[in-house]
Amino acid sequence: TDPLPEAAVVIAAITSCTNTSNPRVMIGAGLLARKARALGLKVPPYVKTSLAPGSKVVTAYLERAGLMADLDALGFEVVGYGCTTCIGNSGPLPEAVARSIIEQDAYVAAVLSGNRNFEARIHNLVRANYLASPMLVVAYALAGRMDIDLTREPIGTSADGQPAYLKDLWPASAEIRSVVERSLDPEMFVEKYRSIEVGDSHVG
Repeated sequence: TDPLPEAAVVIAAITSCTNTSNPRVMIGAGLLARKARALGLKVPPYVKTSLAPGSKVVTAYLERAGLMADLDALGFEVVGYGCTTCIGNSGPLPEAVARSIIEQDAYVAAVLSGNRNFEARIHNLVRANYLASPMLVVAYALAGRMDIDLTREPIGTSADGQPAYLKDLWPASAEIRSVVERSLDPEMFVEKYRSIEVGDSHVG
């Protein structure tokens, strides 16, 4: 089993509560993922990533902005809508990762855009849980560890072998605003919630 780095991030989750109701930070996370993807950055294989929006409107505007593919490419694929990782429903860690944590007695971390971070709430093998914006969830997933100074240390190495820093990935406010303005409109909410009380054949 490969050893985990110090303060390894083993769970990185953009969760349904709080921050995913803010289009600016969700679009920001998508733009950060796009820049990382363009540089050839990868999330380390021991990091379990997920995206669980609180609303289908989130995926609608991310898809319209063309950013869903960039998040998917880094492993932030939609796993469901509503409470998941933030209430401990992250599912099991990969067997090799769990074995490394136990064998090393490793102090590993989860980083999530939720609102609860006490010990063992996210996963019983994860003792440190950090709350962050969706943009920083993506950043720490790429770094693969929490003991990093993102203002000074490279977050990874680009495809051409150059160090990549958070400042290279962080989208400008004007860029985020421009994408929000062209990707989000009130009709999305009407469309997605028009039939919210209508069930399917599984609803009695």
